[in-house]
Amino acid sequence: MLKFANEDLLKKILPVIDDFERGIQIIDLSEDIVALKTGIHLIYNKFNDFIKQNGIKEIGALNLTFDLDYHEAMTKIPASSEDLKGKVVDIIEKGYMLGDKVIRYSKVVVGE
Repeated sequence: MLKFANEDLLKKILPVIDDFERGIQIIDLSEDIVALKTGIHLIYNKFNDFIKQNGIKEIGALNLTFDLDYHEAMTKIPASSEDLKGKVVDIIEKGYMLGDKVIRYSKVVVGE
């Protein structure tokens, strides 16, 4: 039973994989950069909608006060202004929540 617990979720990901495969085939043949960019954005948006429909949301970070409950400080740099001290000035890797649970902390740079 545990072996197939994620089957429904994984089935929903398959159309995104199909889109990536079609996109890769077109990349190899196309010289139209605008069309390629459009295609990549469409796939990204489709996958982003998929994760939202499954309860995953991005953790806000940029220009917010650093919060250990949601952020992991990778480094600190001098803040460019006084109001950025103690705040997130750059995001190295986005963090995500599943419902109320952090499933990946945002890896951030904090102003000091």
